[in-house]
Amino acid sequence: MSAFDDLAALAPLRVWNGVTARVVESGRVTLALIELEANCVVPEHRHENEQVGVLLSGSLTFRIGEETRELGPGGTWSIPANVPHDVATGPDGAVVAEVFAPARADWNALERVAPSPPRLPS
Repeated sequence: MSAFDDLAALAPLRVWNGVTARVVESGRVTLALIELEANCVVPEHRHENEQVGVLLSGSLTFRIGEETRELGPGGTWSIPANVPHDVATGPDGAVVAEVFAPARADWNALERVAPSPPRLPS
């Protein structure tokens, strides 16, 4: 198994309707490039994984605990373990890069969709 790969070759995981993630994993962390469709809502949820991220393109309304923030490209977030959070995208959708620790073992059961070119910012 190689230590290298290409985003376009990674089969995206369907995390929610309108949300797919391409993951690069190690034993302790998951790095995900997450693509969210326009006007998409990720419902409130929480997990044991700490989560940090950066918005690469598009716009988000992000709620973490009791704090809500409108984010544009370059916006970042940090979510401690087990803190409830939800997000909604704007009219152009969004692409985010996120790291989860420990690794997202729960994502192993998610449906994989056919690989395609990722929506990377230009």
